Amino acid sequence: MRSDSRIYVAGHNGLVGAALCRQLTTEGYTNLIVRDRIDLDLCNQAAVEAFFKETKPEYVFLAAAVVGGIHANDSKPVEFLRDNLLIQTNIIDAAYKNGVKKLAFLGSTCIYPRDCPQPIKEEYLLTGPLEETNQWYAIAKIAGIKLCQAYRKQYGFNAISLMPTNLYGPGDNFDLMNSHVLPALIRRFHEGKINNADAVEVWGSGKPFREFLYIEDMAEACCFLMQHYDDESIVNIGMGEDISIKALAELIKDIVGFQGEINFNATKPDGTPKKVTDVTKLNSLGWQSKTSLHRGIEMTYAWYLNNLPKELV
Repeated sequence: MRSDSRIYVAGHNGLVGAALCRQLTTEGYTNLIVRDRIDLDLCNQAAVEAFFKETKPEYVFLAAAVVGGIHANDSKPVEFLRDNLLIQTNIIDAAYKNGVKKLAFLGSTCIYPRDCPQPIKEEYLLTGPLEETNQWYAIAKIAGIKLCQAYRKQYGFNAISLMPTNLYGPGDNFDLMNSHVLPALIRRFHEGKINNADAVEVWGSGKPFREFLYIEDMAEACCFLMQHYDDESIVNIGMGEDISIKALAELIKDIVGFQGEINFNATKPDGTPKKVTDVTKLNSLGWQSKTSLHRGIEMTYAWYLNNLPKELV
């Protein structure tokens, strides 16, 4: 990509897309193309085709998606499957038809089997059953990977598929019913702190292990791979380290400064028991993460405080 290349970031208002825009700007790219949802319905094929014909992007980061945690996945399976299929199909097809030089499709490590060996290598895709609580999103993302591979095989379209692990950071969703575990815990412990609560409830047993990657690291990795990777096979993006939900809760409790107890509600679902990526491929290409989990949570909590109404700080 040149500094003046026309670069379309789909989903620029989301956690991933916003971080990509920040990273691209930091790296000196001056011609970013974005559209708000009210101006462009990515589920509308005709609208997406008209947008590509009008703007003629040269490079595309496909970060637009319907996303959420266990509760959101389980309660809105249609949106997680149907809308994600529509969004990615419309963008990939329009990108190919309108001469895009390269497209980066952003997936997720939830595409891998629930009980696959750890750490998770890229070749474990489609080797076993998915985790039921996020199967709708996972199936849509697997279809996106295969669509990129199909367009490459049949038409020579340069599309790469990148699989970030669990992401967090500035701009995250802190809604208690629809967010992922890390931002939800930040909010729970903060509210427990300001309300002088005796205890904070954490969903699940606390036993599962998860990997978390700071969003700015993810964006840097995506820009790096857009410049340095050209192959149909997927690439994991992560730290290659995990932490139990119990230890994560204790870490966030300490950073936030909550003085009460932690009560784990084992009647709530745990999801996949363990999920940590093998990042050997990514590291061998010349990139590795820089931000420690402790430092990343500190920066995320600072952002959260700066974006809360004053009476809730």
